[in-house]
Amino acid sequence: MTPDAPPADEPVSARTPSVPWRRRITTFFIRFRNTLSATGLVLALAFFCASLAPSLIPRPWYFQGMTSGLSIMAGYAIGATVGWFMRWLGFRHAWRHSTSILLWRVLTLAAIVLVPVFMALGAHWQTELRRLFGMSADGPEHVTAQLLIALTLSLALLYTARGLRRLARWVARLLSRWIPRRAAVLASTIIVAIGTIFVLNGTVVSFSLRAMNDLYSSVDTEIPAGLTQPTSPERSGSPSSLNSWDGLGRQGRAFVASGPTREDLMVLADQVDAFDRAQVHDPIRVYAGLDDARHLEDTAADVVAELDRTNAWDRSALLVVTSTGTGWVQPAMADTFEYLHGGDTAIASMQYSYLPSWVSFVSDRDTPPAAGRALFEAVYSAWSAQPEDTRPALYIAGLSLGSYGMQGAFSGIQDMTQRADGALFVGTPSFTTTWEVLTEHRDPPSPMITPIIDDGRTVRFSSTPRSSHSLWDLGQDWSNPRIVYLQHASDAVVWWSPDLLWSPPPWLSEPAGVDRRVDMVWLPAVTFWQVTVDMALSGDVPTGHGHQYHGEYVDAWAAITAADQWSDQDLDHLRDLVLDAG
Repeated sequence: MTPDAPPADEPVSARTPSVPWRRRITTFFIRFRNTLSATGLVLALAFFCASLAPSLIPRPWYFQGMTSGLSIMAGYAIGATVGWFMRWLGFRHAWRHSTSILLWRVLTLAAIVLVPVFMALGAHWQTELRRLFGMSADGPEHVTAQLLIALTLSLALLYTARGLRRLARWVARLLSRWIPRRAAVLASTIIVAIGTIFVLNGTVVSFSLRAMNDLYSSVDTEIPAGLTQPTSPERSGSPSSLNSWDGLGRQGRAFVASGPTREDLMVLADQVDAFDRAQVHDPIRVYAGLDDARHLEDTAADVVAELDRTNAWDRSALLVVTSTGTGWVQPAMADTFEYLHGGDTAIASMQYSYLPSWVSFVSDRDTPPAAGRALFEAVYSAWSAQPEDTRPALYIAGLSLGSYGMQGAFSGIQDMTQRADGALFVGTPSFTTTWEVLTEHRDPPSPMITPIIDDGRTVRFSSTPRSSHSLWDLGQDWSNPRIVYLQHASDAVVWWSPDLLWSPPPWLSEPAGVDRRVDMVWLPAVTFWQVTVDMALSGDVPTGHGHQYHGEYVDAWAAITAADQWSDQDLDHLRDLVLDAG
């Protein structure tokens, strides 16, 4: 042993100097940085800053984190793809090492400055938007939480994408044994892409839909606390009904067991001049639940049987409503209709799905119009068989997916006016054919938010929060039947479209509505994710904004049904009643 050698029993750790933990972390981040696309990082930073800009609905911190995370990954994917494509074309530039270090430092400094600045701006914008909606602001402690959510989500998506890329490279190596390398790369990319879509659609999505269908079908059997079976023979699910209480489904039971009673209408009769106690009736509500073993036409036939049983054909007004995904009928829409007619009404609806609207919105666009068509055709056929001078006025309505479903029952506006006495469509999704045709052929220069069709002779739009007085802005020359669309400037359900990914929507270039910020701008990919998240939040805002229309039903139904006996003062009283209940 040489004199300079360490003792044999000296620990190895003592002989080998340890690497400082700071250097280890620095080394890790440098290695990780070197695996990233510089172009992708630049766009990821830009998209993150853009994601904090205001959109239609105030976003809670956790949804803002999701929006930012999706935007970061979208920006990185676009930048990385552009950089790869340019290199593939042969455009390469070898930066000097010192220049490369400088550019990385500039990017790092930009992130250090821009991230906190735009997060502060984003918090300010969200506070202003929440103030516009009459909501309280999020606390400052949530700013850090939303950044952590954004980074975690973007990294998870990044490593998922890298896993797929490695799979594609492995497939390419196999294929390159038989075909040229570039052809193998192209073929492997296509194979992995198609395989991923197939797995997602055929396995993940199908399994998820089955799981959600099973989950919500079990929820459908539950009876909420405080809900009791109706005893009035005018209600489905009562002891006199042909449709059992248990078979109506959760939302069906809520529909028939709620709404104004005869006593409620008596109280209102004492407070308004529109009708008196002698004119009050117990409102009829009929409903049929979903049975997986039966066709939609059979369910609709059960609804008609209930109309026959309750002698609904002797009422003054009959309303056919296409429900939302789970069978829900908007209470304020139904209640207002009954109040305006003193209960001399019948409302008919049915369930066609266990899934909530947001699931059907993206996974099943065929069933809602099929259900709307089955229900209306069955009711219309029975209604047409009644004596023309005694049968009730026939109205149609739908909210959100229900609006899409009900409009799907008709070939267009002319068909509606020939077979119905009026229609109310609320929060209509932009993929609804009739809505698209009306909007596209609106009178210039009317905007998309309130399009004018033939000077408002038949169809009129209102976007006024909490009231629909604006329906009369076009004057009194409004022929019957009348069709009304209610849509807020802040309702993402109305304005969402896949086109937001790559092109600016026309409505964003028009003057903003009263509840949309004028500084909202379109940004590729970012606005799509913002409005997608807004759509999920549209029902969680105060009435008069987003997807909440409680206050507008009074003026809308009064206009459609030509309730001339209702004075402005009486309508104001009824509006307060509906808003307090909602």
